[in-house]
Amino acid sequence: MWLAAFPQEERAKAAEAMQLFKEANRVLNRLDEEITVQCIYRLCSANAEGDNLLIEDTVFPLLRQQTPHPDGSPFLCLSDFIRPLSSGVADTIGLFASSVSAESENYYKDDPYKHLLVQTLTDRLAEAATEKMHEHVRKVVWGYAPEESLSIPDLLAEKYQGIRPAVGYPSLPDQSVNFILDELLDMKQIGITLTENGAMYPHASVCGLMFSHPRSHYFAVGKIGEDQLEDYARRRGKPIDEMRKFLAANLKS
Repeated sequence: MWLAAFPQEERAKAAEAMQLFKEANRVLNRLDEEITVQCIYRLCSANAEGDNLLIEDTVFPLLRQQTPHPDGSPFLCLSDFIRPLSSGVADTIGLFASSVSAESENYYKDDPYKHLLVQTLTDRLAEAATEKMHEHVRKVVWGYAPEESLSIPDLLAEKYQGIRPAVGYPSLPDQSVNFILDELLDMKQIGITLTENGAMYPHASVCGLMFSHPRSHYFAVGKIGEDQLEDYARRRGKPIDEMRKFLAANLKS
């Protein structure tokens, strides 16, 4: 019946999609029996000082947009969504990490198609666990949205209050801040280790920040100039060439 709903010329592609769905569910059933998905989170006192977050005793440098917007809207930085230090009042920020157990890395290594399917599914499982964790934090642990009651489509449309930008995503593009998050979260508690470049292992892992500000929203930092790169390297306490490597995709040509 599902296939019959498609025009004749699209049914071959729809049949392939249906087969993929069936195979993914078979693999998912195996994963469900053999792997674990774990999350860790922490709520910390925080303030903003310029483009830095001050998370308890740790400085967490951030980047600010530099490319003008056609509508003249402000140049955003994630620190804009945290109460400034000059206010004299502490704010709260959330930190999180989620990961799928490493044994999944070895499944179907001799079958490239199924191995890729496992990688795709475990990535989605890590993201799904993060979504569930974030809901629990909003409604219970942090408790700033105790009456929240959203459907799955509404959750997927991010209709809740607050955001959780992950490291490597457009508003938090510098992978090296994983080292700062690891100091604050101790991610090895859920089996996550970092390479010398700050990449997470197992690969089906995600980490980042949680903001509760009602007007917080996702954005892309976009391209930055040499002036901000130099300032950011200084705030990170790293050589500018090292930061240039981590931010190559964000540098103006």
